[in-house]
Amino acid sequence: MHTGHVTTPFGRRPMTLALVKGQLEVAELKPTARVEKWKVFRDVCEARERFGLQDRALAVLDALLTFHPETELDAEQGLVVFPSNGQLSVRAHGITGTTLRRHLAALVEAGLIQRRDSPNGKRYAHRNRDGEIEQAYGFDLAPLVARAAEFAAAAQDIAAERIRFRRAKEALTICRRDVRKLITAAIEEGVSGDWLAVEGMCAGILGRLPRYPSRAQVEATLDEMELLRGEVLNILEIHVKTENTDGNGVQNGCHIQNSKTESIYELEPSSEKEQGEVGRLEPQTVSGRRAEAKREPIKSFPLGMVLRACPQIVDYGPGGGISHWRELMAAAVLVRSMLGVSPSAYQDACDAMGPENAAVAIACILERSNFINSAGGYLRDLTRRSERGEFSLGPMLMALMRSAGDGRLLAG
Repeated sequence: MHTGHVTTPFGRRPMTLALVKGQLEVAELKPTARVEKWKVFRDVCEARERFGLQDRALAVLDALLTFHPETELDAEQGLVVFPSNGQLSVRAHGITGTTLRRHLAALVEAGLIQRRDSPNGKRYAHRNRDGEIEQAYGFDLAPLVARAAEFAAAAQDIAAERIRFRRAKEALTICRRDVRKLITAAIEEGVSGDWLAVEGMCAGILGRLPRYPSRAQVEATLDEMELLRGEVLNILEIHVKTENTDGNGVQNGCHIQNSKTESIYELEPSSEKEQGEVGRLEPQTVSGRRAEAKREPIKSFPLGMVLRACPQIVDYGPGGGISHWRELMAAAVLVRSMLGVSPSAYQDACDAMGPENAAVAIACILERSNFINSAGGYLRDLTRRSERGEFSLGPMLMALMRSAGDGRLLAG
């Protein structure tokens, strides 16, 4: 029993179960516990937002710590300080009485200090003949000792989060610079494509980022910008390879003129064109050079991006949710059966694209299942294109995110 370690506040201040819990936790503090008070204070300052504290509250805590004569907070020694409001106000840089009381209450509510009120509510101490304090009434600093490890861990988490946030913003800055300069280069070099629409899409993605974004918002924008950068690079790479092939053709006397452009914005034709034939998930190139080019593996995209583009697949995940690629692939197997895709067709897709990308393709087909007559034929068509090096997941995902109408992607 710890009844002797719980005290109630003086006057009209109410007693709460949270105060009882905090006092009991301090009562269980090991007698040998000892911490450096300014180190604990720095940790609290680092994690102040997590505890709902304002700058003025930290100034009040700093002032309270100055009334403890030692640099270490020792559980074996008295940790109750008893300054008057006037003394506290002076050391807290002239804070007014009303503001002082409000922030003292905030420190108590956050569990950083505890009140040890006297019978009349005044702060004072009883001393023996040698001048040593026998009993003190005021503010107890013992919670700082009891929760020192918690404060240190919180400070480390905040510092790590700040680093991750800074790196995400740096990566977004670089990606944004890459996209804009690549678009400029494409326009200046005369690369075929609707580059004004691409530039509009870039502006739309960046325009949705708030002025003071969170890390999650920065990372979501980074995912979309990286996807756009990848597709721009894909078009430029195709253009470079085509120019090289044209150059060789001229030297051999067999130049072929390519008059059509490739767009990264097409996903599927209208439903009328799908009647009686397999729909198209990506535009065909005019020449057969891409079919002759060396096949490269389809790159993977972030799982979060896939789930935003294909939200229906989430309902088929284990437990009604998907948190990693294993669960997405398991859901794709279930959806494959539901859509009537044969096991052999899905296995061929896994061999050609890789199991993760095949699962993404199934998720995309599920999103557009109302417009597809034969999901199995659809997937086999994608598999053949993948084997010829003519298929990319990027246009599928981007077009689905635009067509969802949730404002995640804009067409520019």
